[in-house]
Formats: sequence, structure tokens, C-alpha cells
Amino acid sequence: MASAEAHLEAEALPPISEGDMNEIRAALEKGDLTAAATKAHEILSNEEKIQLHIAVTGESGSGKSSFINAMRGLQDHEEGAAEIGVMETTMECSPYPHPQHSHVIFWDLPGIGTPDFTPDTYLKQVQFDRYDFFIIISSSRFTYNAATLAEEIQAQGKRFYFVRSKVDQDVSNERRLYDEQGVLKAKGKQATETRPQLFDEMAVLASIRQDCERNLARLGIRSPQVFLVCRDDFSMKYDGPRLLQTFLDDLPSEKKLRFLRPLAITSWEVVRQKKKELMKYVWLKSLASCGASAVPIPGLSTSVDTAILVTSLKEYCRTFGLTEESLQKLAKQVNKPVKELKAIIKSPLDHEITKDVVIKLLTKSLGSAVQYPLVLLKFIPVVWGVIGCLVSAAIAFPSTFFLLRNFLSDAAADAERVLQKALEGTTQKSHMGS
Repeated sequence: MASAEAHLEAEALPPISEGDMNEIRAALEKGDLTAAATKAHEILSNEEKIQLHIAVTGESGSGKSSFINAMRGLQDHEEGAAEIGVMETTMECSPYPHPQHSHVIFWDLPGIGTPDFTPDTYLKQVQFDRYDFFIIISSSRFTYNAATLAEEIQAQGKRFYFVRSKVDQDVSNERRLYDEQGVLKAKGKQATETRPQLFDEMAVLASIRQDCERNLARLGIRSPQVFLVCRDDFSMKYDGPRLLQTFLDDLPSEKKLRFLRPLAITSWEVVRQKKKELMKYVWLKSLASCGASAVPIPGLSTSVDTAILVTSLKEYCRTFGLTEESLQKLAKQVNKPVKELKAIIKSPLDHEITKDVVIKLLTKSLGSAVQYPLVLLKFIPVVWGVIGCLVSAAIAFPSTFFLLRNFLSDAAADAERVLQKALEGTTQKSHMGS
């Protein structure tokens, strides 16, 4: 028993209502496993319907569309990408769902300050209440319009973030003032506090950030925080990782998983948080798999809905980037053969998950289910306190629980190994969390 507890952590509950929880308890206490499983399935289905709406606004030509494409993992020229241009190309609020996770929707809003969209009517015109938070972008100094918009968003109780785009261009332009050895070129130029004798990228970034913050402070924004980003390697470079983490920290609990699922694996912290949020739903998925659609598994003394389990394992693979498409894209990004990344993966990839694979994994999890069923009483008392006495679920529930839990842990471990391999020999490691 002690060894089982050593491999388990207390399960946090998903953000579901007390009423739904009581309904599950009541059904189980009556011995109605089908009703309890149906309710669990309903809760999971409702969770899948939750949407996250992110508004991206700013002056025309500030890079709104490119930012949206970067957040969606698309190049500007790819099919489905937001249209870009040197002139204002967005004349109405345009939704851009994430290609693989359509519940996350980025909105390309018209540029504020154009004749048709003035600060005093802007929020009403773009349907303010639709969005969960706003991103205000500028490719130079933030203007009075941006500051006015931020104050109005804040006054109406929503969050906003200042994002300074095209920072890589600024760094490149500054670098041209230095020779190949990184020494400031002559021609009358002298080193200053913001332009040292030797090229220092961190000093350039600090100067840009301070300039933006001072400008916003002059416009009346208290303690402004500015995130510096670029189009390429957005999620791994400059303030990209910190911006994504800030979004996540500020989201309400019921929407954290919405944002995490499509988030690229750019740090070990992202892996940890994905695993933590997904783990909250393991017991609900286990309960749902014991419902009316459950069928006997040949050779096993249990009945489960294998379709739910197949869907769940595929979801874990996609969330941790264990798909052909994700691995190919990562390999190209870090300039490594994709076979090197695949070689260290121990779990099946998304396309390899089948009913037969689930049954094989379920057989392996039976050992833990039979040996340590009472351990679940401590870690998921909401369900096990009553489900343990139901003969129809006494083996099926803990079997699926351990299957899902173990596969999720293995997928997270694979994601960490892939990340480690991807970063070997690259300079991007300095931008990553630890």
C-alpha cells in the first residue's frame, strides 16, 4: 500500500459546481452507475464547449495580424493565416480560431485611431463584452489612443497587456552600429548609458522597454508592464514565454486548460502546468468510461467505454506535442532530424492510439487497480467513497483511472525529453523556463 501512495499525488478537483458534484454522489449512493457516468460525461462535454476569446488591437500597421498568426502557430503565408499588410487591412472584427484547438479564438480588431474607429466609441463598436482579455500592440511608442483604450478596458473590469512588436528588427538595426567584433563603430559615435561600447542585446531590450514604460507613464498609465516580442520564435524568444505565462496566471480556473492545450511546449513549466490541469479530469473520464456505453473487455473481468479512453489518450498526445505534425514542426524549428526527437519517445503517438492499444494498457493497469483500490479513497474521496462498493465499477473505475493517470504522466515525461533533445546545442535554452 505504501508503494502505491508513493506514486500518487492528491488529485485537485476540476472547476465544476457543487450541484454537479452532489448529483454524482447521489447517483452512486443509489447504486445507479449509469446515471453517475452520464453526469460525468455531461460535465466533460460542457468543458469542451468552453471558449476563450482573445482580442488583439492597436494602431494600424503595428503587427496585429502577424502576432495572431504567431500565437496560432502559423506563418504569415500559410493557409488560414490572418491577412497582413503595410496598410490597415482589418476593417471589421475578424475571428481566427486556433487550427488544432478551435475553442481558442483570436480576434483581429480594427486599428484604433482610424477615422472609422475612434477611442470614444471603439469598445462598443468591437463588442467589448465578447472578449476574455485584450492585447494592445505597438511597433514603436504607445500612443494616447492606446493609453485611453487601456484605461477604459481596466475601468470595465477586464485585463489588458501592452505588447511591443517587431523587437527583432530594432535589435538588428542597433547591431548595424557595431562591427563584426561587436565594437561600436567610429564616425563620431560615442558610447552612452543606453549604447555601450560593446554590443549588448540585453541593454538594447532594456532600453526599448524603459522607453515604452516611460511613455505610457507620461500618458497616465500607472506601473505599465510591457512585453517585448517578435514574429519568429515568438513562444521561445524575448518576452514571449513570459507573456504566455502571464496570460495563463491571470485566467480563471475554468479557462486555464483551454489556453494550455494549444500552447507550444517551450518550457518545463508549461509541461508541468499542462499535466496538472489535465490530471484534474482523470477521475471524471474514468467514471464516464464506466457508463451505459461500457462493454465487456475480452479476457478481463471489467467493462469500459473504450471510445472515451481512445479519445482521452489522443488528447494527451496532442496536448504534449506527441503528433507527427507537431514533431515535424519542432524539428524544423530547431534544425534537427525528426527521427532524433522520435527516438526518445516511449509512449505511442497520436495516430498510434487504437482500441487494441487501450485494451493492452488497460490490462497492465489492472495490477494497480486490484492491488491498491483503497488508496483511491484518500486521493479521490468524492467518488471512491461510494463507488468502491459497486461491484459493476469496483475494478473498471480504478483500472481506467490508473490507465489514464499513468499514460498522462508518461506523455508529460516524453514531452520533457523531447524538449531537452530539441534544445541541445541551441542558443534558445537561455529563453526557456527551468
